[in-house]
Amino acid sequence: MLLTDEDDGMLSMSILEHLEELRARIIRAGLGYAAAYLGCVAFAVPLWAWVQAPLKVAAAQAHAKIAAIGVMEEFSIIYLWSPVVASIFLAAPWVIYQVWAFIAPGLYPRERKWAAPFILSTAGLFVAGGLFAYYVALRYSLIFLIGLGQPLEIERFVTIDSYFTTFVNVMLGAALAFETPVVVFFLTLLRITTPGFLLRHSRYAVLAIAVAAAVVTPSPSVFDMAMVAVPMIVLFFLGVFASYLLVLRREGQSFPWRAFFLWIGLVMLVAAAGFAIARLGVSLLQ
Repeated sequence: MLLTDEDDGMLSMSILEHLEELRARIIRAGLGYAAAYLGCVAFAVPLWAWVQAPLKVAAAQAHAKIAAIGVMEEFSIIYLWSPVVASIFLAAPWVIYQVWAFIAPGLYPRERKWAAPFILSTAGLFVAGGLFAYYVALRYSLIFLIGLGQPLEIERFVTIDSYFTTFVNVMLGAALAFETPVVVFFLTLLRITTPGFLLRHSRYAVLAIAVAAAVVTPSPSVFDMAMVAVPMIVLFFLGVFASYLLVLRREGQSFPWRAFFLWIGLVMLVAAAGFAIARLGVSLLQ
């Protein structure tokens, strides 16, 4: 079997060497996470104030009260579990780097050049998903859910344990959902799928995203679910576009950027004209 120059650049390792490398990467990732956790524990009180902020806003609007029931509830939530979740986001770049360092030896030399973009985009999208959940999805869902009982004059108590469970589900769910472009691009990089296949079956991807948005969003409101689903759909097609650029580069072809930006400009122009006409029609009706 003939080996190409690219094949020569791939590192050959035995199964035992792979296991030893995996063990070393897991230990390094664990040490990095432990350091992040200790740092979060040192700032547990201001960290909890940040975590609790969306609940306080929603509770103030609905005249609800925040409560702790169990003896250990405040200690476990504030000083144990809040730092656990915060350190996941804080240590994400280091952990992702260890993942890349483990799989890099099995890639071609030209594919290893994607290391920095992969680490930055994966960690950035993970943190961006958490921030989107915190500042958008979680806040509006809480205002909707906690405010349901206000017209019925139901006195509402929200325990920090139940809130934190919702907080973790929404934050981690949105953070993982924002990794869609990286997953799509990586599957194309490993030649598991192609942009054409993804586009032909995009309706199934949109359906899966809608289901995932319904699971991630605590509110049954269609508006809240759409607020999460729409960015995920955009990210999916962004990943398909990035995969298409990768395939073009592999085949030595160039992307028609001039025609692409011209098309984008025309779409924006039509959208702006439609928006202006709609506003004019509303003003005339008034």
